[in-house]
Amino acid sequence: MNRETKTKYQSFLRIFTILFILPIFLISCKGPDGKFKLPGGDARKFPADPELRVKKNLEEGRGFKINDAFSGPKGGVFDFASSNELWRASLDTIDFMPLSSVNYSGGIIITDWYAADQSLSGESIKISIRFLTNEVRADALDIKVFNRKCNNMSNCVIKEINDELAPELKKQILKKATLYKQEAENKDKKDN
Repeated sequence: MNRETKTKYQSFLRIFTILFILPIFLISCKGPDGKFKLPGGDARKFPADPELRVKKNLEEGRGFKINDAFSGPKGGVFDFASSNELWRASLDTIDFMPLSSVNYSGGIIITDWYAADQSLSGESIKISIRFLTNEVRADALDIKVFNRKCNNMSNCVIKEINDELAPELKKQILKKATLYKQEAENKDKKDN
């Protein structure tokens, strides 16, 4: 790069900085009322006494305690569906069924109507799994199974069935979730 080109390039950068980047920083200094505010607090709104400032900050939830920084779980808390044993086990157990609605944050899985062979009986089932807790325990799941019998496309009867299918699904899900939990614990032990 020759000297003349370098000088033009430097002057372009200066102009670019002044015209495009500087206004962005100035706009970010605007408050909600549209007035420019510089970073920092307004000394008139805070007490001069340090003890009163600390008390006010703690009341407003701005402070922290040293003990809080060193206590509690180390690392972050991750709420990914892949790390929840019940969620993974549920999806693995009903993986043969088409899913209608899956909402991890809402804690519910709803399958679409499923029939092994629709042409023979005109019957299909739908399963709803609601998660009551993330812990692997017997009362963590609420499973409902619905049966639909259709004579033709417009004449269908839908009812909830309370036979052995829901308890069997719950049993399978809890077994798989327990295995997933043991695998995770073994992996954690191995990593540490």
